[in-house]
Amino acid sequence: MSQIPPPLARMDTLLTYPMPFPIKVMGAKSDALVVAVAALAQQFDPSFDRASIRLRASRTGKYLGITLTITATSRTQLDGLYRALTSHPLVQVVL
Repeated sequence: MSQIPPPLARMDTLLTYPMPFPIKVMGAKSDALVVAVAALAQQFDPSFDRASIRLRASRTGKYLGITLTITATSRTQLDGLYRALTSHPLVQVVL
């Protein structure tokens, strides 16, 4: 009888590294948010191209959505980046 791996382990087996991996970040609209998110992306992916960042303001203009694509090389890298982003005081949501 085989054991079923935990959900995260199964998800990891679906990914083939290295691969482009989009991440969406949201927070209150500010230039500091964009700078912080770009710096964290660069920290976890030295090849990250800041020119690839896509910005989208909310309908009211109060919030900013940031889409960035890093080159994912491992589950450990992705977990570290998500932890760094979600713990940043300017970041409200990470998808």
